[in-house]
Amino acid sequence: MNEEQLADIWMTFKEYLDKKHVEMAAERFIDLLADYGLSDQAFTELLGNDYVLDNAINYYLEVDDDTDDYNDEEDEY
Repeated sequence: MNEEQLADIWMTFKEYLDKKHVEMAAERFIDLLADYGLSDQAFTELLGNDYVLDNAINYYLEVDDDTDDYNDEEDEY
Protein backbone atom coordinates (compact mmCIF):
# COMPACT_ATOMS: atom_id res chain seq x y z
CA MET A 1 0.00 0.00 0.00
CA ASN A 2 1.46 3.38 -0.93
CA GLU A 3 1.28 6.73 0.86
CA GLU A 4 -1.46 8.05 -1.41
CA GLN A 5 -3.70 5.12 -0.54
CA LEU A 6 -3.00 5.58 3.18
CA ALA A 7 -3.92 9.26 2.92
CA ASP A 8 -7.16 8.33 1.12
CA ILE A 9 -8.04 5.88 3.89
CA TRP A 10 -7.42 8.52 6.55
CA MET A 11 -9.46 11.18 4.72
CA THR A 12 -12.34 8.75 4.20
CA PHE A 13 -12.60 7.83 7.87
CA LYS A 14 -11.92 11.36 9.11
CA GLU A 15 -15.21 12.51 7.60
CA TYR A 16 -17.12 10.22 9.97
CA LEU A 17 -15.27 11.12 13.17
CA ASP A 18 -16.54 13.48 15.82
CA LYS A 19 -14.38 16.62 15.57
CA LYS A 20 -13.26 16.35 19.18
CA HIS A 21 -11.80 12.88 18.50
CA VAL A 22 -9.99 13.55 15.20
CA GLU A 23 -6.58 14.29 16.76
CA MET A 24 -6.67 11.18 18.94
CA ALA A 25 -7.78 9.07 15.96
CA ALA A 26 -4.93 10.45 13.85
CA GLU A 27 -2.43 9.50 16.54
CA ARG A 28 -3.87 5.98 16.77
CA PHE A 29 -3.85 5.67 12.95
CA ILE A 30 -0.14 6.59 12.88
CA ASP A 31 0.56 4.19 15.76
CA LEU A 32 -1.20 1.42 13.85
CA LEU A 33 0.83 2.11 10.70
CA ALA A 34 4.03 2.09 12.77
CA ASP A 35 3.03 -1.20 14.39
CA TYR A 36 2.64 -2.67 10.91
CA GLY A 37 6.14 -1.54 9.97
CA LEU A 38 5.64 1.60 7.91
CA SER A 39 9.04 3.25 7.54
CA ASP A 40 9.95 6.75 8.68
CA GLN A 41 10.55 7.62 5.02
CA ALA A 42 6.99 6.58 4.18
CA PHE A 43 5.67 8.70 7.05
CA THR A 44 7.63 11.65 5.68
CA GLU A 45 6.11 11.10 2.24
CA LEU A 46 2.65 11.00 3.84
CA LEU A 47 3.10 14.56 5.13
CA GLY A 48 1.14 17.31 3.41
CA ASN A 49 -2.17 15.53 2.99
CA ASP A 50 -3.94 16.68 6.15
CA TYR A 51 -2.98 19.11 8.92
CA VAL A 52 -4.15 16.84 11.76
CA LEU A 53 -2.41 13.82 10.26
CA ASP A 54 0.75 15.90 9.78
CA ASN A 55 0.74 16.79 13.48
CA ALA A 56 0.41 13.13 14.44
CA ILE A 57 3.24 12.14 12.08
CA ASN A 58 5.50 14.92 13.39
CA TYR A 59 4.77 13.83 16.95
CA TYR A 60 5.59 10.21 16.06
CA LEU A 61 8.80 11.20 14.27
CA GLU A 62 9.64 13.57 17.14
CA VAL A 63 9.97 16.53 14.79
CA ASP A 64 10.10 19.87 16.55
CA ASP A 65 9.24 22.89 14.41
CA ASP A 66 11.02 25.29 16.80
CA THR A 67 14.36 23.48 16.49
CA ASP A 68 15.47 25.39 13.39
CA ASP A 69 14.68 28.77 14.98
CA TYR A 70 16.62 27.86 18.09
CA ASN A 71 19.68 26.77 16.10
CA ASP A 72 19.62 29.99 14.05
CA GLU A 73 19.66 32.06 17.25
CA GLU A 74 22.68 30.14 18.55
CA ASP A 75 24.61 30.81 15.33
CA GLU A 76 24.22 34.58 15.75
CA TYR A 77 26.27 34.71 18.98
